[in-house]
Amino acid sequence: MDRMRILVAVAPGQAAWAVDAIRRGGGEPVGLGENPSGLVWTAAGAVEELRDVLRAHPGISWVQLPMAGTERVAEAGVLDRRRRWTSAKGAYAEPVAEHALALLLAGLRHLPERARARCWGQPAGQTLFGQRVTVVGGGGITIALLRLLEPFRARVTVVRRRAEPVAGAARTVTASHLGAALAGARAVVLTAALTPQTRGMIGQAELGVMDQQAWLVNVARGALVDTAALVGALRSNQIGGAALDVTDPEPLPAGHPLWDLPNCLITPHTADTEQMTEPLLAARITENVQRLAANQELEGLVDPDLGY
Repeated sequence: MDRMRILVAVAPGQAAWAVDAIRRGGGEPVGLGENPSGLVWTAAGAVEELRDVLRAHPGISWVQLPMAGTERVAEAGVLDRRRRWTSAKGAYAEPVAEHALALLLAGLRHLPERARARCWGQPAGQTLFGQRVTVVGGGGITIALLRLLEPFRARVTVVRRRAEPVAGAARTVTASHLGAALAGARAVVLTAALTPQTRGMIGQAELGVMDQQAWLVNVARGALVDTAALVGALRSNQIGGAALDVTDPEPLPAGHPLWDLPNCLITPHTADTEQMTEPLLAARITENVQRLAANQELEGLVDPDLGY
């Protein structure tokens, strides 16, 4: 079968690792002025610049985005059906799931409190083995996390848009059953995409039905959680604690109440650092260039209507 010649530009600016990834996939890296059919975009926050590039180069039919969550591009109205869009969703799943598990264990074992302690204190801690865990989201991070939770014999409920079974989960329910899925869980892990439907999905009512010993872990997007409601729940010990790799606002400003709460652990969006993600994104680029040339379905396709 003849393979198409795929011309792919990298912007904004050059990134040698992305150029190499295109070549490994059999594509030809070119400048924007050389009529590329593909674009590898390397700056997650430069949404308006991306809009300008696409307006100036309407022949681009495929765009590879560098982030897993594409809400910024969706909210800006840049996503369209004139071209195919792929994101990094699923590509970063393993390191993010690893971080979620680390945060969860740290919370259950009271490590935030012990890390700040200056005296022996009272023995405390919970085990994850055999516990009920609710994971909100059904993408690649959830799949990777379910594999990591297997040795703990955790009884996992997955909350997602559709109720189809997920391998490794005891049950799968839709978001309409979120409250019931939260009740009684020792841990709640958020991995869902941020959309108008999921923004603020964990608010006062949802925190109110969670177990008093439960830990909330967020490795997705900060705006999934109502921050003011979370502060209130943590201050009153309504839940056991929160372990957050993402916050709303982000970065979380100095002096914010969350910093001083002993039952809150915060990491600065480091579940997937650039050092971790660059080779993973490069592999996604290589795979998609190969698939383009073979006229196959692309990895990490974004649905412009859903926004992810």
